[in-house]
Amino acid sequence: MNAVAIVGYGYWGPKLARNFAQNGSFGRVVICEEDPARLARGLRENPGSAGARSFADVLKDPDIGAVALATPVASHVPLALAALEAGKHVLVEKPLATRSADAEHLLRAAAAARRILMVDHTFVYHPAVQRIRALIQSGELGRLNYIDSTRINLGLFQHDVNVLWDLAVHDISIVNLFTSERPTTVQAIGSAHPPGPLASIGVLTLRYASGLFVHLNCSWVSPVKIRHMLIGGDRKMIVYDDLNATEPVKIYDSGVVARTDEERSRLMFEYRAGDVYSPKIAPKEALANLVADFAAAVHDGKPPLSDGRFGADTVRVLEGAERSVTGAGREVELTWS
Repeated sequence: MNAVAIVGYGYWGPKLARNFAQNGSFGRVVICEEDPARLARGLRENPGSAGARSFADVLKDPDIGAVALATPVASHVPLALAALEAGKHVLVEKPLATRSADAEHLLRAAAAARRILMVDHTFVYHPAVQRIRALIQSGELGRLNYIDSTRINLGLFQHDVNVLWDLAVHDISIVNLFTSERPTTVQAIGSAHPPGPLASIGVLTLRYASGLFVHLNCSWVSPVKIRHMLIGGDRKMIVYDDLNATEPVKIYDSGVVARTDEERSRLMFEYRAGDVYSPKIAPKEALANLVADFAAAVHDGKPPLSDGRFGADTVRVLEGAERSVTGAGREVELTWS
């Protein structure tokens, strides 16, 4: 494979171009951008890269074996479908689609073309998130009871999707990484401030057959930036602060234990508070890990962590949340094939 094309050079395209160039597995980096000023900036910022003025040119170029789509959400499905049909491997910025039916259509197209379809859920490749996942899989936390996340900041307002599709999508993908179980119901409310067609504040809850409870809070209109997640197990608990560069993960050997009938007096529960420690987290860029995973999938046939199915599962939850918001916060049942 001689080249990878970065389609779209707005906010995320430059980050993709830099990481693909640093990875080097795809040879040339081709920047596809219809805006002449953006294309010129892309070529200036990425010495040695090539330029393409149209997506059609990318599809016709036999040297381009893979494309990374950093384009508006509404364009993901048609562009990814065209790339797959042209025999290209595809990496799509999150979310994969805005409807489950479209996401499933892309999965079938990728299978038919025998090409990789991967979704850019960057946070699942964050070293801290990967470390938490390993702790969960090792059984150190015990059974997962709850996950509570806050992801708020001032801006960036999106013009095509609400705050759930823009911010909650990160935490849904992280939760989907932490557990193979998928939620049975979703419930969400949203509000637009300032007034407009898209919710800028959203709260979402997920319930699971195992009893796991997930609560997500997201906002574009907070005066402070917070990226904070609590993961509670019946043995240990974790606090994940993405903005803490030195100690993003803290493990609490603490918990709540229900008393037996014989032990109960005035209290139904007893509290256990043990040590707190912070594991060392490798300081590697999450997007670099994602690009490496995409390269391994394309060149070695290794299934990527954030594959098309993973992305489609996230879309299904968000689609249910959207129905809940428009239904005044009613609980929506989710079905899984």
